[in-house]
Amino acid sequence: MAGKSVVAVGAHPDDIELGCGATLLAHAAAGDRVTMLVMTGGESGPGTANRHLEQRSAAAVLGAGLRWGGLVDCRMTADSGTVQVIEQVLAETSADLVYVHAPEDSHQDHRAAAAATLSAARRLARVLHYQSPSTLTFTPTVFVDVTAHLSGKLAALAAHSSQVENSPMVEPDAVQASARHWGAQARIGYAEAFQPTRMVLDLAPAAPVADRRRSSTRIVPAPHRTAAAAR
Repeated sequence: MAGKSVVAVGAHPDDIELGCGATLLAHAAAGDRVTMLVMTGGESGPGTANRHLEQRSAAAVLGAGLRWGGLVDCRMTADSGTVQVIEQVLAETSADLVYVHAPEDSHQDHRAAAAATLSAARRLARVLHYQSPSTLTFTPTVFVDVTAHLSGKLAALAAHSSQVENSPMVEPDAVQASARHWGAQARIGYAEAFQPTRMVLDLAPAAPVADRRRSSTRIVPAPHRTAAAAR
């Protein structure tokens, strides 16, 4: 999928970094174009005055473009307006792959972001859900080896200094433990895990029909031989 457009949707600043920050670094390293869509400014949490600046710094660490949804923290809904905000970004970026919160989550903004993204990305071939600290049910079957990018994820999270100071969820030890857990599940070093809604694999393109006809093997029966002729 090198050279593709990847969009990650998060309800609040630092949600995306926690859920798929190392994977976004892997995408950027592979030459993909990465865009982060942060739906609210996290106004209800600590460090409100600095959260936009922190998010811009974190996006720079990940090598990602940054868009804002302009919605109000803790008041998100999955209505048509929210869907349209996400649809617009997906269209403007020609998105090939979308990452978003897992649908079953105890935080109402996370649930709304997931539901609205599923509607906005209904025609996309690849929609993957990441885990948040408040996720209730998560059954990942897609894993990304992020061993080479875990330090970059930690650096992106460190940019959210107002949250690091106030929340154990973004402590480096907790982030590393989670990555090691999913890595063990996938039989690799460190991993980020995803629950797919859809995941179409890019394999070699199919040959045109005419080429397939020309290259197809024809089985022609041997001429009939009687027993007498055989002797």
